[in-house]
Amino acid sequence: MFFASDNWAGAHPRIAESLAREAAGYAAAYGTSDLDRRMEERFNDLFQREVAVFFVGTGTAANSLSLAAVAKPGGVTFCHSEAHVTADECGAPEFLTGACRLFPVPGPNGKMDAQALSAAIGRFPPGAVHQGRPMAVTLTQATEMGTVYSLDEIEAIGAVARSHGLPLHMDGARFANALVALGATPADMTWKRGVDILSFGATKNGCWCAEAIIFLKPELATEMPFIRKRSAQLFSKTRFISAQFEAYLDGGLWLDLARNANGMADRLRAGIAASSKSRLAWNTTTNEIFAVLAKDAATLAEDRGAKFYDWPVPAETPDLLGENEVLIRLVTSFSTTADEVDRFLEVLA
Repeated sequence: MFFASDNWAGAHPRIAESLAREAAGYAAAYGTSDLDRRMEERFNDLFQREVAVFFVGTGTAANSLSLAAVAKPGGVTFCHSEAHVTADECGAPEFLTGACRLFPVPGPNGKMDAQALSAAIGRFPPGAVHQGRPMAVTLTQATEMGTVYSLDEIEAIGAVARSHGLPLHMDGARFANALVALGATPADMTWKRGVDILSFGATKNGCWCAEAIIFLKPELATEMPFIRKRSAQLFSKTRFISAQFEAYLDGGLWLDLARNANGMADRLRAGIAASSKSRLAWNTTTNEIFAVLAKDAATLAEDRGAKFYDWPVPAETPDLLGENEVLIRLVTSFSTTADEVDRFLEVLA
């Protein structure tokens, strides 16, 4: 019963087979192999326009280098107050952008409010050297609270960013989960709504180590070859990242894997909501579930082998827990089975 994180899951067999095939023979290094070039074209097709693609090894690198590409001295990036970039990146975005700041923007359910974003940007008037200057907006899709920005909400954030001349970045560590939850296309959820740069994550969804920075406006990528090299993210054998993406995208595997993760989360949500020993902390739509459990029920589940994380109570819901309750996060993955979910629910019962 592994619900601690989708990072705990292994690699899908088709991903592993693709890596094994590429392990034989020789190919040009540093992203210049035939396979690397084919995958760059594949991303053009996926997003229905010409894009610039840069493969990296981690989501932290993808997010931080995306912002580094548009960094300015004294720059400020606006993000939700509980976004991954500000809560879980150990200062990497600030470090790799040359000490540019992250400015938190409030909003319910883990999502930035467009009006609050506009007000936050307004606190930095043009030319106000003491305050610094706006340089970017970043949103997380799906959010750290398991929720998803609707297409209209993304468009509203994009409109605010454009009105201030700021590029919009999307942290897509769980991009596929959000995409299938909305029933949208990659183009619909990104550039058609104003997104300029995307961290396209695959590691959480069945790959071994595969992340990509997608510049939906290639003109923003001018400095990225040097930024990536300087930050030690230019892999000499980049083709092994490309090999993962080749299998991942082939035949829509990536969407099938996300559908399984989301579907198992739906099964888990339904069971938790029906249990007398637990309740959903808030509604989620992807593969993350946040539940309030009686402390004895959580302890029993751990004793029976369930893996999950205790989770801090969000600032917007300070009265969420009773005296003998605990908030936990459960995450399903591409490899989660109905049997695992049902065994966990039996423990709660």
